[in-house]
Amino acid sequence: MKPFLALESRLAPIPANNIDTDQIIPARFLKTTSKEGLDKQLFFDWRYEADGSEKADFILNTPRGKGVEILLAGDNFGCGSSREHAPWALTQFGFRAVISTSFADIFKGNALKNSLLPIVVPEDVHAKLFALPEDAVVKVDLLTQTLHLPDGTAVEFPVDPFSKACLLNGVDELGWILKQDAAISAYEAARFSTLDTLSVSV
Repeated sequence: MKPFLALESRLAPIPANNIDTDQIIPARFLKTTSKEGLDKQLFFDWRYEADGSEKADFILNTPRGKGVEILLAGDNFGCGSSREHAPWALTQFGFRAVISTSFADIFKGNALKNSLLPIVVPEDVHAKLFALPEDAVVKVDLLTQTLHLPDGTAVEFPVDPFSKACLLNGVDELGWILKQDAAISAYEAARFSTLDTLSVSV
C-alpha cells in the first residue's frame, strides 16, 4: 500500500445522494477475490450502455474524470451491503479519497482498511466544492487532517488515530502488526521468563 501523506487533485463530482455499494459495484461482480479488473466494473450500470459501450455523459467517461484521485459524492455515500469490493473498485480506478457530508459506517471502515480516505465536510463546504470549476485542484493533508480549497479555505476533517497511522505508513492492520514484530517478540520473551510452568494448580 502506498503511504498517504498529501494529495492534490481535481474532483470527479457525482452529486447523487445515497449511492449504495450495489451502485458502486453491482453484486454480479462479487465472485472474485482479486482486486484486478474491478476498475472496469466501478459504477458499471451508470457507466455503460446495455451493449457495453460507454455512456458519454457519465463523469468517469469524460475528460474531467480522467486521472482524478478524489471523488466528490452526495450525502450518505456507501450505504447498503458491506462489500469490501466497493473500496477495492474505487482504489483500482485510481481514487485515493472520497468527499461527502456523511458515509455509511461499514463502507467507511472498509475504505480506511484499503487506503481510501473518506473525508466528511460540512454542507456549506460540500456545496462550495460542487460549485468549483472543472480544472480546480484541492489539496488533502492527512497529517494535519485538513482539506484546502483553491480560495484558501481550510477545512479540518475527522479520522481515527489508528486508521490515520496506517494510512500514513502505507500499511493495513496486518502490516501494522508485522511492523511491531520486534516489540511483540521482546514482550513474549520477557513474559515467558516470568511464567512458572512447573506449578500445578488444583
